[in-house]
Amino acid sequence: MPPLAADAALMLNRERHPFFRHSDAIFLLAWQNGEAIGRLAVLDNANYNAFNHERTAFFYLFECIDDRETALALFARGFDWARARGLNRMVGPHGLSALDGLGLLVKGFEHRPALGIPYNLPFYPGLIEAAGFERMDDSVSGYLSAAMPFPEKIHEVSALVQKRRGLRVVRFQTRRELLRLTPQLGDLYNAALGGTSGGVPLTAEEMQTIANQILLYADPRLIKIVMKEDEPVGFLLAYPDVSAAVQRTGGRVWPLGWIDLLRELKRTKWVNINGAGIVEKYRGLGGMAILFSEMQKSIAEGHFEHADLVQISVSNDNMQRELRDLGVDFYKMHRQYARAL
Repeated sequence: MPPLAADAALMLNRERHPFFRHSDAIFLLAWQNGEAIGRLAVLDNANYNAFNHERTAFFYLFECIDDRETALALFARGFDWARARGLNRMVGPHGLSALDGLGLLVKGFEHRPALGIPYNLPFYPGLIEAAGFERMDDSVSGYLSAAMPFPEKIHEVSALVQKRRGLRVVRFQTRRELLRLTPQLGDLYNAALGGTSGGVPLTAEEMQTIANQILLYADPRLIKIVMKEDEPVGFLLAYPDVSAAVQRTGGRVWPLGWIDLLRELKRTKWVNINGAGIVEKYRGLGGMAILFSEMQKSIAEGHFEHADLVQISVSNDNMQRELRDLGVDFYKMHRQYARAL
């Protein structure tokens, strides 16, 4: 499945992509006999390094023929660029924004990816490992059938926690309503990073760019915010899986691809659950029950038959265990690699 062409073009545009307001990247191509046979992006994310007190480079957009020499040449040039900037480690695949998806697919090649989640050929891990990279972390994506019985107890706990903690779940009917809350959603995302490592706060411009991308194919009714009075404290991001239409249109929305995209929004039986989070002080107080309850409601109310729960870190043992108890089958895996420079 190709990426959306507009998103791919934005990634390479130094004038328009907000990443380049604070950070830099180099884009490399390998050529042979006048033909491009490989590519690699290497990123110096200054905001990430400042927030995490690191000197880490990231690689992304790796594509290559099945040839070790080509892959090693690309990475060698990327290593030189990163070292010249004082960076001492490289991690990847890792994109420019929180919407780009993480890692290299290592399990589940037979399944179609969720929208925005990387897909690659099976020989890519060998090429990356040949360049000296080792496994750093894995994330899993899980399948949930709408026919799987859902414990009523979770809905009861969710209602009880909301009442006791003075919380409420806000739903949206229109894209305009959602856009008005974009600044607060950015603050919520950044607050949800509290107590974690390896993330990076979003700038206001980055949040607006992500919101614009999501709204292209989102159903606002599937995006839910947990509020404490007028303050967002949790979120659930889900959207109809329109990847079949993206395949048919080759990722091009214009001039006529948007018609197929709109039709797929209405007829798809799949939903992607692409993010859930809650601020640190509510994590052990039943906040996850609210998110799980709303996840099930989104599937049922949208009349979906299948759900893809996207990219949960394998280090998050508690969430994986709870989701398995709900009947989730973790059937795809992505891997992030790291190496010292």
